[in-house]
Amino acid sequence: MTDPILSLKGINKSFGPVHVLRGVDFDAYPGEVTALVGDNGAGKSTLIKCIAGIYTPESGDIFFNNEKVSIHGPRDSTALGIEIVYQDLALCDNLDIVHNMFLGREVKNGYILNEANMEALARQTLDGLSVRTVKSIRQTVASLSGGQRQTVAIARAVLWNSKVVILDEPTAALGVAQTEQVLNLVRRLADKGLAVILISHNLNDVFQVADNISALYLGQMAGQVKKKEVTTSQVIELITTGKSTPFTGVRS
Repeated sequence: MTDPILSLKGINKSFGPVHVLRGVDFDAYPGEVTALVGDNGAGKSTLIKCIAGIYTPESGDIFFNNEKVSIHGPRDSTALGIEIVYQDLALCDNLDIVHNMFLGREVKNGYILNEANMEALARQTLDGLSVRTVKSIRQTVASLSGGQRQTVAIARAVLWNSKVVILDEPTAALGVAQTEQVLNLVRRLADKGLAVILISHNLNDVFQVADNISALYLGQMAGQVKKKEVTTSQVIELITTGKSTPFTGVRS
């Protein structure tokens, strides 16, 4: 078993009198998909925003590549190699795929955009992820389907040599075929050696692509388990009650 590339220990976060995260431990491993599941209000979004540097925990430690790190803002998180694809995707409909992938990080020759370089890097990234559903990387995002938009957002996240990619409900509101397309891409990210954190309410998706499942319950980590050693019913128990009937494979 490899060491986790990202490890959170004893994370606590409150908003006024509301204690949202209480002593949360969480691990993500290179080359594996770790699903983060939990009911609404369990603390999933808050935990991810602590990793992203949007929120600062009151206490607890974050380790990256076995070294303790401090994340005081999104730049710190990005510098470590952590990229997050939020549910709203943050794409610009009026721009093409290339310009969306380089939005805010444009490659320039002096004051002029290096279009050829950006196009080559965008194409290389999409090809590396075996993306075959996009006809032209010069298509505007407005012309893309929901699954294609998600693909562009994920490709943008891995363009910058990221080591950890966090996906927030990537299949929400997608049809069956588009969901399958995105889940295949999620699996390919892990197969390329990245640590993938998948936030999802859809346990069918989770059991299709995840290697590990971490379940939050009322701000506490109810369990970190190997997918192959639990059933859907046991995961539902963790999500709804914070405990489950006996199972093996808990990672401490």
